[in-house]
Amino acid sequence: MNTSERYNRQIILPEIGETGQSKLLKAKVLVIGAGGLASAILPYLAAAGIGEIGIVDDDVIEISNLQRQVIYKSSALGKYKADEAKAMISELNPFVKVNAIAEKLSAKNAVFLFEKYDIIVDATDNIAIKYLINDACCVTNKPMVYGSIFRFQGQVSVFNYQSGPTYKCLFPDENTQSLNCEDAGVIGISVGIIGMLQANEVIKMILEIGEVLSGKILVYNILNNEQQKYDFEKNTFVLIDKKAFEEKYKETENQIEEISVEAILNEIDNEEVLFLDVRNEDELPKINFKNSIQIPLMNLENEFRKLNHNQTIYVFCQSGIRSKMAVELLEKKQFKNIKSVIGGALAFNQILKEKV
Repeated sequence: MNTSERYNRQIILPEIGETGQSKLLKAKVLVIGAGGLASAILPYLAAAGIGEIGIVDDDVIEISNLQRQVIYKSSALGKYKADEAKAMISELNPFVKVNAIAEKLSAKNAVFLFEKYDIIVDATDNIAIKYLINDACCVTNKPMVYGSIFRFQGQVSVFNYQSGPTYKCLFPDENTQSLNCEDAGVIGISVGIIGMLQANEVIKMILEIGEVLSGKILVYNILNNEQQKYDFEKNTFVLIDKKAFEEKYKETENQIEEISVEAILNEIDNEEVLFLDVRNEDELPKINFKNSIQIPLMNLENEFRKLNHNQTIYVFCQSGIRSKMAVELLEKKQFKNIKSVIGGALAFNQILKEKV
C-alpha cells in the first residue's frame, strides 16, 4: 500500500507526518454501538487509516434508523449493523482490519474484548451500557471516548485517560435515567456532529497532539451553535477493580424475564395482574388499561410501595429499555412475579391498531 498517496493530505501536516501516520496504522479502536454516533465515527477513523477497528452491536437495521445512521442503505434493512458497517469500511479503506462483533456488550464479554484494543469508543444511547463500558475500561485501563445526545444537545468527553477522571466521577448516580433517541427524538445532524467530535478525540490521543477532553465535558447545542466546556475532578471512591467488577455484574446481569405483547393481550383488564407504565407522563402514545398504573422510572424508587408484591406485574416503557431497568429495581425490592414487556408502548400501540 502506498500510504503516502492515500494519506497525503494529513501526512503533510507537521503535527502528523510519517511518524503520526505510523501511529494511526498501529492503533486498535473498539466502537460500542453501530448507530447514529458510529455513522460519523467509523468513516472518519477508517479514512484516517486506523489499523484495526472493532464494532460491537447486536442490532439489525430498521427503516427508522436511516434518518441518522447514514452509513446504511435502504437495501440493508433487516441486516446486522455490525456486518454492514464492516462492509462500508472495507469499501472506504480496504487496508483497515475490521472486526464485526454482532453481539450485545455484556459483563461476560466486555473485559475480554477491551483487552484487545487501545481505545474504547462509547457510541451507545443506553445509560446502563455506558456504566458497563466505564467499569470495563477501568478494569482494563483503557480510555473511554464518551458521546451522548439529548434532542438538540450533545456531550463529548474522554474518561479514564492516563488514569484521569472516569464516567462515574462525572455521573456517580447509576440510577440516573435518560430517554434514548427512540424515546426522546433526535435529528441526524446532532449525532453527526457529536460523532465527529468523538472521532477527533480518538485521533488526538493516538497522535499525542492537542488537548484531550480528559476531566472536561464539552456541551454543544446545534440550535444556537453554542458550546461550553466544564471541568470535573477525579473521585477515587468510584473506581472499580476486576474483583469488584465481577461481584457487581454477577447480580445485575441475571436474566431479566421478558414477555411479548401478544402473549399478554388477554390479560388486559384482568384485575389479578397489573400493567406498570414507567414512562414520563407526557410521552405518547397513551396506553390506558383498567388494570394499569403509571409511575415514571425516575420516581419508582420512592413510589414502589404503591405496588402489590403478590401481584403479577408487566412493566412497559416506550420501547423496552427502561422497563428492564424498572424490573431490576423492583427485583431488588423483593418483587417476584414481574416481567418486562418487549417493545413497550410502541408494540402495544401497533398491535391494538391492527385489532381495530
